[in-house]
Amino acid sequence: MDLPGSPGTQPGPERESVGASDAPTTPSRALAELRAGNRRFVTGTPRHPNQDAVHRTAVADGQHPFAVIVGCSDSRLAAEIIFDRGLGDLFVVRTAGHTIGPEVLGSVEYAVTVLGTPLVVVLGHDSCGAVQAARAALTTGTTPAGHLRAVVDAVVPSLHRAQAQGVTDLDGIVDIHIAQTVEAMLGASAVLAAEVTAGRCAVVGMSYRLAAGEVRAVAGEPVDLAVEPAGAVA
Repeated sequence: MDLPGSPGTQPGPERESVGASDAPTTPSRALAELRAGNRRFVTGTPRHPNQDAVHRTAVADGQHPFAVIVGCSDSRLAAEIIFDRGLGDLFVVRTAGHTIGPEVLGSVEYAVTVLGTPLVVVLGHDSCGAVQAARAALTTGTTPAGHLRAVVDAVVPSLHRAQAQGVTDLDGIVDIHIAQTVEAMLGASAVLAAEVTAGRCAVVGMSYRLAAGEVRAVAGEPVDLAVEPAGAVA
């Protein structure tokens, strides 16, 4: 008989465990898996895969994540939740405004070259506070105190790009910043660029809608991989 509070009496949807051999090994399959997980999250039918005790033990000796998520640190942007994934599935690196530096690039290169991860996703979101802070600094001519300045300085080139394109709405600027991060990452990492050229990896920029929970692709390399398939959530 199950005791109160034992695993056999826990409420909620049934969880499933997926082995490393079932993980996507190509960029297109990895992206399809993320999109499928996001559809489950949006429609309120999550499976919570790879979150049980059996899988926790299975991945203790090694990891084989199928996607790297370079995301904004915003507390509402928890990758494993919005993509309905579990332990060992996603290699997550988060900074305010998904800004990149040597440590971020090194982490991405580790996942791609050592762990063999086939997909890198730059994940931004609407109403991004880092973009708003950078726009305020640019408008007022003031510089934020402390290390926040580094975040603002990293976002400012995206604001200049938006100005050149005549984009003034915040969410349009966010999309441009996501695309800018994708380009900057490939431009700064010869290792990552070589993996993409060889077809072993892809980099896709995606934007998350906080209220709706949907993600949509806004940029990518190769470009055709970022095109939303028919029937996609966003």
